[in-house]
Amino acid sequence: MAEEADFQGTSPSPARRWLRRTGALLAGAPLLAGLMQLPAASPADAAAPDESQAVSGPGSVSVSVNSLTPGAPTEGDTVTVSGTVTNKGKQTVTDAHVGLRVGPPLNTRSGIDTVARNSDDVQSAVGPEVGDKYAKEFARLTPGVSQPFTLSVPVDELDLGKDGVYQLAVSLAGQTSAQPWEQTLGVQRTFLPWQPEEAGTKTKTTFMWPLISTVHMTAETGSDERQTPVFHDDELAKEITPGGRLDRMVALGKDLDVTWVIDPDLLASVEAMTDRYEIPGAGDDTTVGAHQSVAKRWLTEVQKAVADKEVVALPFGDPDLASLAHNGTSVTGSLSHLKEASDVASGTVDSILHVKPTTDFAWPVNGAVDPSIVKVATSAGADKVIARSDSFEESGSLSYTPSAPRPIGGGTTAVVADAPLSTAFQGDMTHASASTLAVQRFLAQSLTLGLQTDQQRSVVVAPQRTPTASQAQTMAEALAVLQGGSWSESQDLTSAAKAKPDPAAATKVPSGSSYPSSLRKHELPRSTFEQIARTQAKLDKFKVILSDQSRVVTPFGRALNRGMAASWRGRQSEAAIYRSGIEAYLDGLIGQVRLIDKSETKLSGRSATIPVTVQNNLVQGVEHLMLRLTSTNPTRLEIDGDSYEEQPVAVSGGHSQSVKFTTSANANGRATVVAQLYTQDGQKYGEPVTFDVKVTEITATVMLVIGGGVLLLVLAGFRMYTQRKRAAAREAEEQDDEAAEDVDGPQNPEAPGERLTQESEPGSRADDPEQPSDPAPDTAPESAGPSGTGERVDR
Repeated sequence: MAEEADFQGTSPSPARRWLRRTGALLAGAPLLAGLMQLPAASPADAAAPDESQAVSGPGSVSVSVNSLTPGAPTEGDTVTVSGTVTNKGKQTVTDAHVGLRVGPPLNTRSGIDTVARNSDDVQSAVGPEVGDKYAKEFARLTPGVSQPFTLSVPVDELDLGKDGVYQLAVSLAGQTSAQPWEQTLGVQRTFLPWQPEEAGTKTKTTFMWPLISTVHMTAETGSDERQTPVFHDDELAKEITPGGRLDRMVALGKDLDVTWVIDPDLLASVEAMTDRYEIPGAGDDTTVGAHQSVAKRWLTEVQKAVADKEVVALPFGDPDLASLAHNGTSVTGSLSHLKEASDVASGTVDSILHVKPTTDFAWPVNGAVDPSIVKVATSAGADKVIARSDSFEESGSLSYTPSAPRPIGGGTTAVVADAPLSTAFQGDMTHASASTLAVQRFLAQSLTLGLQTDQQRSVVVAPQRTPTASQAQTMAEALAVLQGGSWSESQDLTSAAKAKPDPAAATKVPSGSSYPSSLRKHELPRSTFEQIARTQAKLDKFKVILSDQSRVVTPFGRALNRGMAASWRGRQSEAAIYRSGIEAYLDGLIGQVRLIDKSETKLSGRSATIPVTVQNNLVQGVEHLMLRLTSTNPTRLEIDGDSYEEQPVAVSGGHSQSVKFTTSANANGRATVVAQLYTQDGQKYGEPVTFDVKVTEITATVMLVIGGGVLLLVLAGFRMYTQRKRAAAREAEEQDDEAAEDVDGPQNPEAPGERLTQESEPGSRADDPEQPSDPAPDTAPESAGPSGTGERVDR
């Protein structure tokens, strides 16, 4: 019956287990005596590990603690530990059991870190095992197979004494065929905070809860009235979808007393997704985004979560303050972008979440600061810089952790977050064992900090900027235990910054040489800020000609803010592609307003007009432009009596307009003409258009020949006129003679003589000689002014 029970994993009686262990020791006695008679091993042999020991001895079994409840027990509680044991050796482990061991209290924060680093070291002593009746036994542990366990022990049985943090170890003891005696084969250490009574002076703890993402929106917008936004990917939808990282951050944070630290760009991006938005597809095609309902739901949840909570708004896009301080301040205009990002932060958060955020805080990456970072951080209006204690190191004489606020001069306060608490949730938290250990370590650090002194202190926890969903879950579990514990109370970030500073705390900002090299090598380079400055210069020149500047200035301004985001650290190639995309898109818009190329133009005559066409393919109209036409050879061809002429240009969106210039020819031949657009401040806009004008001028000799021909025509006409007059006179005399001969005849008013008299009366033009007409000009005169708003451009 006993063998059958052992096979099934049931627990034998304590007496049977004692007999089994005693038998194993007796059986091993002859072996031990024989080993004592062997010759001493050489140093080389002593240094070589026993292969059987490596595969079946101490450390061959992995122990995982997947849950520990309650994390901070009080009187009358039962501590329950669950997890798994896994035989990683090559031999079956028999007669094994898992038990709890409680070690002495840890009095220092550094001691907690040391235990955490060696949590699975089987060689380090922990303490006696808590009663056999609370152990879990395994008859066999097959190699590669995991077995679950659950241990429940009343807290009274743990023999906890004074308040403090105790080591709590889960160990597995057993034996193998190669080593047939009981030994500890695996262990996992964690921490058990113990303060059952309310603390007389509680630590005021501020936990920053960040809502920050990477960059998703581009500078590109649609040509419609709403300006449909374009995202470079649809990854943000995954983060805000139920179960996504940002969705979990909101769902977990809403029930906690935290200070929300939000990048306004995230809110603006999600709000843009609540209506039509587009994502680049194959080639030049775009795909319409389909997560409007998800975006609306998430924003609604954020609004509920931050109600009645403190909200800190970072500058728009979360600019990398350290990169700006170290590589950007020497580039003109870089600090102005930080100022713009800070100015729009409050309005963005307020309009979307309907809460008035605090904008007094700057948060450098990892809280690492030096004088240049502090200077840049405060240049945009912030007077509080969130640093971290591993940057603001204390002197060796201070035996406790001081309060967070440190006056550092110039009216600026460094709010120094606690490094051990802030870094407790980094790493892979997808495994329950890692999450549980992180929670207990965080609680242990917090309690030990609180027990250092009776002074009232304010502590700030500034975790990583973009926690994963599993990290957020772990943070929430730890914070829930802390806020329900007996030694800490919640406080918002503004109150922490206003707390009374500790006069013994360090207030000197670390020098630039102490800035971590691991962070410096991931900073945005100087070329980042040079490209941003170049793009801004193009934008400044472009915006002055627009009838509605906001359609361009706002999306490009926000995109340039995103171009210096801290989230680009470690992703230099992606950052360069993003910034280049902004500049290329702006170049494309600038090129939509241009001069139409002209071929060679032929002019004849002394004066004529030359039309030059301006095309505007933008949606909106352009104005405040000047078109200058310049003759490179004014001795041959003048523009309005000089070498050049300027005329104002205003073209409606989607139209073209021809501007006409009056020219005067002085000599025949070719003359080169240059057309160039200028802004009103005299800056060139776009590329010039150069074309040739072929002039065929009429010379003085030609004019004399033409004049002589006209004179000959006039003389010939006059001669014809006089000859006709003489012939008419002779005919009249002959008729008079005939009338005298026939004096009795009747008067005939229609007689030839009468007709001649009527036709020859002064003033009659019947016989006037034909006058040559004035020569018509070679080129018809035209208006030199603009022709209205222009003709429609087919696009």
